[in-house]
Amino acid sequence: MLIAVEPLDRLVRAIFRKKGCPEDEAARIARYLIKANLTGHDSHGVIRVPLYVAWIDAGRMRPGQHVRTLVETPVLAVLDGQFGMGQTVGPEATRIGIAKAREQGVGIVALRDAGHLGRIGDFAEMAIEAGLVSIHFVNVFGSLLVAPFGAASRRLSTNPVAIGVPTGDDAPFVLDFATSYVAEGKVAVAHQGGKPIPDTALVDEAGNLSGDPRTLYGDAPGEAYPDPSQGKGALRPFGEHKGSGLALACELLAGALTGSGVNTGKPGRFHNGMLSIFLDPERFGDRDAFLAEVRAFIAWVKSAKPVDPVEGVLIPGDRERRTEAERRAGGIPLAADSWRRILETARGVGLSEAEIEELLGERAS
Repeated sequence: MLIAVEPLDRLVRAIFRKKGCPEDEAARIARYLIKANLTGHDSHGVIRVPLYVAWIDAGRMRPGQHVRTLVETPVLAVLDGQFGMGQTVGPEATRIGIAKAREQGVGIVALRDAGHLGRIGDFAEMAIEAGLVSIHFVNVFGSLLVAPFGAASRRLSTNPVAIGVPTGDDAPFVLDFATSYVAEGKVAVAHQGGKPIPDTALVDEAGNLSGDPRTLYGDAPGEAYPDPSQGKGALRPFGEHKGSGLALACELLAGALTGSGVNTGKPGRFHNGMLSIFLDPERFGDRDAFLAEVRAFIAWVKSAKPVDPVEGVLIPGDRERRTEAERRAGGIPLAADSWRRILETARGVGLSEAEIEELLGERAS
C-alpha cells in the first residue's frame, strides 16, 4: 500500500507527542523517519515507530533530552547524549561539529549514550549543506546482531559508517551503509512482508547461510516489532573479512574512544556511540578548485559503460535522490503488516479512532 507523506507525518508526530516528546522533537522524529522511507531506507523509517514507543516505555530512550558537553577544546567536543532521542541529540552533535570546523577547519565530535540515531546519512547531509566533508562511525551497544567473519555466533552490531562530500551542486556524494550484509531493519521489513533479503545475508547457529528472517527473529508471533533476541542465528558482515574489520573499527572508534562502551556480552542499556569528523575544504586550498575536481571525477566515473543502460552508473546518493522524487510524488510504500502495527501503536498511546482518521485524511491508495 502507498501512504502519502503529509498524513503520515501528522500521525507519527501525534504518536510521539503522546509519549512525552516536545512538539519540536516529535516533528523531528517524524521528519527523519519519513525521510528514511523517502530515500528508500525503509529499515530506518516509520517501521521503527512501534519499537521507539516500546523503548520509551522501557526507559531505553528519553524524550526531551539534549546533549551535555563533557570535554571541549577548539576542535573537539565529547558529548553525553543522556539516552535522548537520536533525532534530537544526533543533529545537536552535528551542529557542534559543523561550528568547530567552520572556526578551526576541523571539528571532531565524540557522542556517547545516544538513543537510536537512525539514518546516519542525515548527519552527512547536514555537513554537506554547510559546505563540509564529514566522516561518521557508529556502534550500537547492547544489540548483538552480527557474527564476525568466520563465526556463527553474534559479537557485533550493524555498526554503520557514513561519509559526505559536497559537490557544489544538488547531487552530493553521500555514502551511508551498515557494516552488516544488510541492516537489521531490512530483515524486519522482510519479516513483515516487505522486500526480501538475499539468501546469504544471515547465518544460522550451525553455520549455514540463510535468507529467512526467522533465523534472526525466531518464530515468536505477535510482536509489535520483531525481537532479534528470539533467534539463534546472526547477520553476516558485508564483504566477508573486509566488512567484519570495518565493523570492529566502528566498535573501537565509536564505542571505546567516545566512552560510549563496546560490546563484550555484558548486559547494559541500549545506546549508540558516534565519532564524527568534519573538515572544511576551504582550509585545504581553493574551494572552487576542490569542488571542480570532485565533479570532474564523478562525471568520469559515471561515464563508464553501464551494465544496465536504463539504470546507468550511480554514485552514492543517486539512488536515494531518485527514490525520494518518486515517493514524494506517488507516496511511501508500506507492507500491510507494518501499517497495521503503526495503527495499533497509535491506538496504544491513546489516540482515538476519530483522531487517527482526522490525522490521516486522504492517506493511502
